[in-house]
Amino acid sequence: MSIKIGITGGIGSGKTFICKIIEHLGYPVFYSDDVARSITETDDSVIDSIKKYFGEKIYFGRKLNRKLLASIVFNDKSKLEMLNSIIHPAVASYFEEWCKLNSHHKLVFKEAAILFESGAYKKLDKNILVTTPLGIRIKRVMERDGVGEQAVKERVKNQMPEDEKIKHADFVIINDSEHLVVPQVVKIIESVLK
Repeated sequence: MSIKIGITGGIGSGKTFICKIIEHLGYPVFYSDDVARSITETDDSVIDSIKKYFGEKIYFGRKLNRKLLASIVFNDKSKLEMLNSIIHPAVASYFEEWCKLNSHHKLVFKEAAILFESGAYKKLDKNILVTTPLGIRIKRVMERDGVGEQAVKERVKNQMPEDEKIKHADFVIINDSEHLVVPQVVKIIESVLK
């Protein structure tokens, strides 16, 4: 059985960058957010559940109207919870299957934006939090997504505060352009493998 390690961090923290380093070191990474996005257009039971709750108009054929869905769920917490109750169990089930396929690896990693918020971290052996000063995160997201500072601050406000996340994390990687990240990643991997 592989040791399962979660990786999370606030928007713009550089989780994906850290995951690419981990993959380069030879360990597989499951990208929860990519899977969640994909299954809303490929998994029939997920599609049916979303249509049932949000109406047929939420899809054009098998193409999810993400803008419409976002405008619905971000203004209504109960609708967001409903969407999450459809997506999260499905992603968890895909992760379990993926773990079986990758069981020959000593370590497997699960990347997820809302690892702590969703409670998914409780099913993993260890969890890593990637932290970055807010100013750097805002700048990165503005450049990456072509959005204004206020839009990024709104997204940040919707996430669990970093000091809360730190309480749940077994390890913290500081990704601030001053600390080298590769040695931090290698040290964590060595410590887990001991």
